[in-house]
Amino acid sequence: MKNLKIFDSSDDLINALAEAVRDASKEAIDAHGQFNFVLSGGGSPRKLYALLSSETYKNQIEWDKTWFFFGDERFVPDGDSQRNSLMAKQSLFEPLKIPEARIFKVDTSVSPEAAAQSYSQTIAAHFRKTPIEFDFVLLGLGDDAHTASLFPNTDVLKATEATFKSVFVKEVDMYRITMTAPLINRARKIAFLVFGESKSEAVYQVLKEKTGSAAQYPARLISTDENRVVWYLDAAAASRL
Repeated sequence: MKNLKIFDSSDDLINALAEAVRDASKEAIDAHGQFNFVLSGGGSPRKLYALLSSETYKNQIEWDKTWFFFGDERFVPDGDSQRNSLMAKQSLFEPLKIPEARIFKVDTSVSPEAAAQSYSQTIAAHFRKTPIEFDFVLLGLGDDAHTASLFPNTDVLKATEATFKSVFVKEVDMYRITMTAPLINRARKIAFLVFGESKSEAVYQVLKEKTGSAAQYPARLISTDENRVVWYLDAAAASRL
């Protein structure tokens, strides 16, 4: 069985995940002087970001040595309510007074393809041309078993390069910019944040069911290395396991 942490409530889950982020940040800063933290979008991480920016955690993490990235972004204008970066700004960056210079946002003023290429190049420059290995990648899981913007039956699932790609997602009629699975899998630590009964079928299909394929259940593309990947689930999300 993969590395699963199952909690009675979403609050307990969020508290445990905040501790994991804190511990990973200390480990990374001790090792190489900075913490490269990839954020997830959607509604699930909002409570985590609010906790990390609260009195409890804001002084437990060296935010001045933390750099922020996005695992995926909706291809909408800067400031649009659908942007992952806006949610993070409201719940994390503004409360912590994070300078813009340490936040890597996707530029959607160009074409989707150019946006993905530019984001990849900007991040490569941050890592000074060494292999991109994020310290902590936070992921969610959709009801359809997508993670980041790796949606079922999309061409980006076939990507073999560790980079960012643009992908058109028919289900939401929108382009997305997303990390490829190979790039996610380079990370030193990966955490899935999943709660709610609506996610229980997707959790089951990814973690336990052997039929079907990664094209149907994209989160299966993510590493199963128990030393690096942890699934944080509430009891409802884990109810089918």
